Amino acid sequence: RLKGADVDIATPRAAQQLGISIIHQELSLMPNLTAAQNIFIGREPRGMLPFLLDERALNKNAQALFDQLHLRLDPQTKVANLAVAQQQMVEIAKALSHRAEVVIMDEPTAALTETEIDELFRIIGKLRETGVGVVHISHRLEELKRISDRVTVMRDGQYIATVETKDASIEQIIRMMVGRAIFEEAREKHEAHPDVVLDVRDLSRGRAVRHVSFNLHRGEILGFAGLVGAGRTEVARAIFGADRADSAEISVNGHAAHIRSPGDAVRRGIGYLSEDRKRYGLALSMDVETNIVLATFRKFLRAFGRVDVGRTRSAAQQRVERLAIKTPSIRQKVRNLSGGNQQKVVIAKWLTADTDILIFDEPTRGIDVGAKSEIYHLLNELALQGKAIIMISSELPEILRMSHRVLVMCEGRITGELSGASATQEQIMTYATMREAVAQASK
Repeated sequence: RLKGADVDIATPRAAQQLGISIIHQELSLMPNLTAAQNIFIGREPRGMLPFLLDERALNKNAQALFDQLHLRLDPQTKVANLAVAQQQMVEIAKALSHRAEVVIMDEPTAALTETEIDELFRIIGKLRETGVGVVHISHRLEELKRISDRVTVMRDGQYIATVETKDASIEQIIRMMVGRAIFEEAREKHEAHPDVVLDVRDLSRGRAVRHVSFNLHRGEILGFAGLVGAGRTEVARAIFGADRADSAEISVNGHAAHIRSPGDAVRRGIGYLSEDRKRYGLALSMDVETNIVLATFRKFLRAFGRVDVGRTRSAAQQRVERLAIKTPSIRQKVRNLSGGNQQKVVIAKWLTADTDILIFDEPTRGIDVGAKSEIYHLLNELALQGKAIIMISSELPEILRMSHRVLVMCEGRITGELSGASATQEQIMTYATMREAVAQASK
């Protein structure tokens, strides 16, 4: 029912025509088109002749939306060249361009930093003031407490309850979501080993990464914080060999490492869990077993290049049981698993490869509270086993909860280092905006 009347919504276009717009959790953009073309696809302004498109008007309209979002983005940039968070903001601009009366937002902040989330919430506030109804789907409970009037909880496809936000505590909402209480406060961290397993000196890559130096200890969880575009992911990709660094001196376990490709990194015992696990971390059309052994397939080969199916099946089954991956069987296609279990499959792949250095880029992006707690537990357990972990996250409570040390980046540089035990969100945000504040003061 819409505005008191029964409606039949057969297609997404029918919903848009009724004034209902959705921002999907999984990006639905066309990478080879520009940001402006993605926003107005099918609704492009026409030129003097009806069969010609008015590209100037198209870009102007897109720029107006970006200005509303306070987003520094060129409308003519191809979506393939944008970071995940920037692509998410294009999705938001696309939804807002429909002038909808009902906006459904499915995890819209999953890839956004605190500053960008503040801007999004400001926009949501303006939408509410103009009478737009917003359905905000999120696992970030602080968001729900901050912007919602009511909270409806679903679990396993069933309606659980609706409560007034002002009357509900986060603990109560979590219990309704997962059916049990989850300990969400910071846990006591074990001490990291003094041995340095990864040493990075003078890592640079264009303007994205500039003279970054740091080290990582055995059994340590090293948090990387900063705003989107600060260069955190670019550092990880350069270390892993996914992007070629302009300069870098990298040592692994005290030995110089010349990493020119991901294959070099894997041979050095480095694994990388991308923020976009579906694009870079998984073969979605393949099953759980294949994904788990994919990075180390050669060691499961027998004579004449035949695959030892018994060994791959045994290895995959052990990882599934060890990591409590919820799947009907190891023959299940990965695309059919939940986000949390997909993330566990990626972790299983790198554990099977016997990597000692693990880089987690936004490890809990787009997964629910229960799975998030399991990932936290798993990271702590891996660190206790002596694995060295770099964790990149835009969620400051996550960084503070998990990290032994916190490195903060701004505009490609490390601007601060904090002890995880004494760091605060205010300190991190100060360092994260330090370069930006200097730039503004100089203008």
